[in-house]
Amino acid sequence: MRLPVAFAAALALVVSFTVFATSADAGAGPLRQVIAVLRDDVDSDSIASEHAYRFGAHVSHVYGAVLRGYAARVPERVIESLKRDARVAFVEDDRLLWATDTVPTGVDRIEGDKSSQLSGDGAGSVGTGVAIIDTGISPHSELNIAGGYNCAGFFFVNRNAWTDGNGHGTHVAGTVAAKDNGANIVGVAPGAPLWAVRVLSSNGSGYLSWIICGINWVANNAAAKGIKVANMSLGGGGSDDGNCGNSNNDSMHKAICNAVNNKGVTFVVAAGNSNANFATFTPAAYNEVLTVTAVADFNGQPGGGAVPTCRTDVDDTAADFSNWTTPGSADASHTIAAPGVCITSTWNNGGYNTISGTSMASPHATGTVALCISSGACAGLTPAQIVQKMRADAAANAAADPTYGFAEDASSGGTKYYGHLIYAGGY
Repeated sequence: MRLPVAFAAALALVVSFTVFATSADAGAGPLRQVIAVLRDDVDSDSIASEHAYRFGAHVSHVYGAVLRGYAARVPERVIESLKRDARVAFVEDDRLLWATDTVPTGVDRIEGDKSSQLSGDGAGSVGTGVAIIDTGISPHSELNIAGGYNCAGFFFVNRNAWTDGNGHGTHVAGTVAAKDNGANIVGVAPGAPLWAVRVLSSNGSGYLSWIICGINWVANNAAAKGIKVANMSLGGGGSDDGNCGNSNNDSMHKAICNAVNNKGVTFVVAAGNSNANFATFTPAAYNEVLTVTAVADFNGQPGGGAVPTCRTDVDDTAADFSNWTTPGSADASHTIAAPGVCITSTWNNGGYNTISGTSMASPHATGTVALCISSGACAGLTPAQIVQKMRADAAANAAADPTYGFAEDASSGGTKYYGHLIYAGGY
């Protein structure tokens, strides 16, 4: 399934950024949608107010937790003057991002039924809070939705309107944490409290400023609401400058770095669905996140040979759409694999749906991180240490049981690196 260019959710991380179209404002000339990132030692609110008066900036979001700055529509003619303000670190054009897409299988394949929660036994519950930064989450009998926040809009946004209008976020949420209640499905971390952080519209796309708003909300509320893990099944073009976005003016990278390093939130993201090196896709390329590639699995069991179900692919191989990295690269050090083909999970209106994509792989890893934290196996670890524990434990499991992996996993020696298959059974 192919989506229009931009950032995609479970619908296809075939992405390129598009700049917000300009429009005329009475007497101001064309307007440009930008994110003004300020120096870390200044106050976002006061400068946003000053710039609104001084430059005619129409401010839509103000950030203070993950970075100092604001998003606004600003007259084109004053952009250079805005950049020259000594308190401004950089100005970045806003752009569209999409959710990463395609279809489900996976809790059985990563042995969630052997975890501390024994997913599928009809009991058990995980207490670790998980933020789903996506299209929102719709109410569903299988989901423990603790609340949410809406960032999908520019002005007069109803912050409580975080219900999913697309289905993607609800699907992701079910894979992470559908209750172990004897109903249709069960998640990797059954019953974990879910926070619906809506940053994508009903068509599965969202602006960069909305996504930073979501990351900012997670960082501001992580401690109070017990949010330890955030899933981002979305992405777009970009790269990692190795400096948290400060060298290449990447505000999303700066925001994620601060949420990880200062707020202790582990970010798990989809690698993308372009069968390409994710070094040119963000947030997948950021070294601070756990990036998840997709595996095709049609029966929940290792060994290969299962007949394809909802789409054509080969059982126990890397999904034919999945992005990858190269062996020995910096990105290989934060890469892991999970099931992402023909995954069944919760959907809007209390229903269920079967879809595919690295968007579906990522929540398997998110649920596994939540399990690790809840079980105590990740106690006292930083997000960076949790990322490495996921990878080390997956590698150890693959060494102990060579039949567990898939054809192109990290043991294969191929030219494309997908990582080892994540292992939930040990937490």
